[in-house]
Amino acid sequence: MAFHIVSRALNGLVEIRPDKYTDERGFFQETFRADQFASLGLPDVFVQHNHSRSVRGVVRGLHAQAGMGKLIRVVRGSIILVELDIRPESPTFGQHQQFHVSDEQGNIVWVPPGFANGFGVMSAEADVTYLCTTVYNPTAETGIFPLDPELGIEWGIDTITLSERDNNALRWNVFKGRFCA
Repeated sequence: MAFHIVSRALNGLVEIRPDKYTDERGFFQETFRADQFASLGLPDVFVQHNHSRSVRGVVRGLHAQAGMGKLIRVVRGSIILVELDIRPESPTFGQHQQFHVSDEQGNIVWVPPGFANGFGVMSAEADVTYLCTTVYNPTAETGIFPLDPELGIEWGIDTITLSERDNNALRWNVFKGRFCA
C-alpha cells in the first residue's frame, strides 16, 4: 500500500502520508492513485487541478465552494493548513483543524465538501496544489475572514498579508447567522 492514513479529524478531514522512496538521486512518491484512494474510502475522481504560489506571511482563505472537495498538498515549501467546518448539521460546525503540510513531510490532506479552507505560508515560498471534485463556480463560493478573533485561529505568522478579497470576507458571526438564525 502506497498511502497511509495519518489522522482523521472533524467528521471527514483525512491526513494521508504516501510512501516516499529516496536515494542519492532524490525521491519518488505517488501522490494520487484512484484504486488505492477508493480502497481507503476516499474520492477517486477529480475534475480540476489548481496550483498556487505564495510567499512567507501570506494567508489565503478561508474559501469554500458548495459541493467541492479538495485534495491538498504542498509541492514546495511549508504551510499551516486550516480547515473550518461550515456544515450547519455537523456536530463539529464552527470548529477548525490545523495541519502542518510540507514538501519535506510529503503529507496530503483530503478536505470533503463543507469546509472552508485557508493556509498560511511558513517558508520563503510555497507551491500548493489542489485536486478538486468539481469545477470552479464563482456563484457557489463564499469566503470567511481568516483573522476573525471569534474563530480563534492561531496562524503562527508575525506579519500577515491578505488579499483585498480575503480582508473583506464575511465575519464568522455573519456567516454562521445564515444557518443559525
